Amino acid sequence: MDKKQYRHELKFILSESEAEILKYRLSLLMDVDTNSINEDNTYFIRSLYFDDVYDTAYYEKVDGVETREKYRIRLYNLDDSFIRLERKEKNRDLTYKKQAIITKEQCLKFMNGDFDDIDLEEDGLVREFALKQKLKEIRPSVIVDYKRLAYTYPVEDTRVTFDEKIRSGKYASNLFDPELLTFDVLEPKEVVLEVKFNNAIPSHIASVIMSIPMIRQAVSKFALCKEKKEV
Repeated sequence: MDKKQYRHELKFILSESEAEILKYRLSLLMDVDTNSINEDNTYFIRSLYFDDVYDTAYYEKVDGVETREKYRIRLYNLDDSFIRLERKEKNRDLTYKKQAIITKEQCLKFMNGDFDDIDLEEDGLVREFALKQKLKEIRPSVIVDYKRLAYTYPVEDTRVTFDEKIRSGKYASNLFDPELLTFDVLEPKEVVLEVKFNNAIPSHIASVIMSIPMIRQAVSKFALCKEKKEV
């Protein structure tokens, strides 16, 4: 049984120009994430979030419930050879993420609600999620697409990410569709900044982040994409 490692997660919304200043300053102190494949050191993330028929995960977020969880399946750069199932927990200001690598076949079964065909003999996140789908009627809820630039630093497992071009596939569930119709959820040139660390953020990185005036916000890409109406 794994020991939960809760992490701090701070979120902000800033302008494109402010983001560019921070990117430059952080690039002098931190390494670029190894997932980066594009010339600008970014990579593409697509997540399919799940919720029950009552939208419990969404409303718990909106209502600010202190302890909550949500499930998602994630692709990087639309590469279906590496698919990750995740459960993300929130406990006040701390987060915990449990992950499992799944096959495309398993993913399709989860997307289609064929949880009875999932092998439940082996304990773990796959079994847990299949049982949750069956008992709580958890189904695909919304697809979230965005471009990410991420910086890492080994002390306190510090990670700073810039998420841009966040788009919602509100009525879609096909994670593998390269032509999926999506729409913007943020104002033009807005960027979501996330700062994650174990216990305390290294002081020199904190100083750089604090050099740009920002207000911490409870930003949820999942909630943003659920709320935003297509225009």
